[in-house]
Amino acid sequence: MIPVVRVDNRLLHGQVLETWMPRLQVARVVVADDAAAASPLAQAAMTLCVPAEVPVEVLPLDRVDFAALAAAPGPVLVLVREVAGLVRAAAGGLTPARARRLNLGNVHFAEGRRPVSPSVFLSAAELAALEALAAAGFEVEARALPTDPPAGLAELARRYAAAR
Repeated sequence: MIPVVRVDNRLLHGQVLETWMPRLQVARVVVADDAAAASPLAQAAMTLCVPAEVPVEVLPLDRVDFAALAAAPGPVLVLVREVAGLVRAAAGGLTPARARRLNLGNVHFAEGRRPVSPSVFLSAAELAALEALAAAGFEVEARALPTDPPAGLAELARRYAAAR
């Protein structure tokens, strides 16, 4: 099962390792990112501190078999770098039946993005993409830590509009 697909510019790092993995009792981690999959150095850095009993795969996003991950016996945490990765994942087989919850953990500031949480900045196109994913049945939330209260998509849209 895939309890959550997380968007995090940093992909697999200490915050994920120390908070999300224990909370979700993750049995496996899949980093779905073309750049990380092409970089042995990035893979080594991300997996260095992960307990040996938790397998980590770093795959190009188009090679992730979401059906197989959803059918896996233990919880699988899937990480993508950007909102665009969620859109590509949905086009590649990620459905709400396979992973209902999409978590925005860290989306860094960039030109054209507005703050919607202390760690998430979205562009109008990204907000529209998230609204399309929500219309397809995904639950979209933003929170950095599993103990933070989640902000739903309506709240993110309100914050986006207020951040002009």
